[in-house]
Amino acid sequence: MTQPSPLPKELTPSDLAQGKAYTAPGITVYYNARRCVHVANCIRGLPQVFDTAQRPWIQPWQAPAERVAAVVRTCPTGALHYALETGEAKTPTVYPILDGPLAMSGNLSIQTPSGEVRDVRAALCHCGASGNKPFCDGTHAKVGWKSGGAEVNS
Repeated sequence: MTQPSPLPKELTPSDLAQGKAYTAPGITVYYNARRCVHVANCIRGLPQVFDTAQRPWIQPWQAPAERVAAVVRTCPTGALHYALETGEAKTPTVYPILDGPLAMSGNLSIQTPSGEVRDVRAALCHCGASGNKPFCDGTHAKVGWKSGGAEVNS
C-alpha cells in the first residue's frame, strides 16, 4: 500500500521569488516573462500600475496593495504573482480554459523537467505542444488546437 503524498507546505515570499520583483509598501509583485502569454488582464485591471509605456512597467505603489493583489490574481498563467506582507494561502483549484490551458490556482507544487516549482497560479499546457512544458506558452493558438469542451470560469 502506498502512502498518499503530503500536502505542499504553505508558500512563503521566498518561494514566490521567481522573476523580477517590484516592491511597494505592503506588497511585492513578481513578473516571470517566460510564462507570460499577454492576456493583459493586469493592464485592463489596473492600468496605472501595469503600464507597458512606463519604466518600470509594473508600479505597485500606484494603488493599494490589496487591489494590486486582486488584479495579479486574474493573471491566468502565473507570470505575475505577489507576496503580501500579511501572507496568504489558497486551496488549489483547476479549471480548463476553452481552447486554451488548464488554469490552476492555490498552494501549488508543480513538477517540471528542471525540478519543483512552487507557485500560487499557473497555466498548464493542455494541447501538448508547448515549448515550455508543463506551462502553457500560447502554442495552442498557433497550431489551432481546440479543446472541444466548455470553458469553466473561476
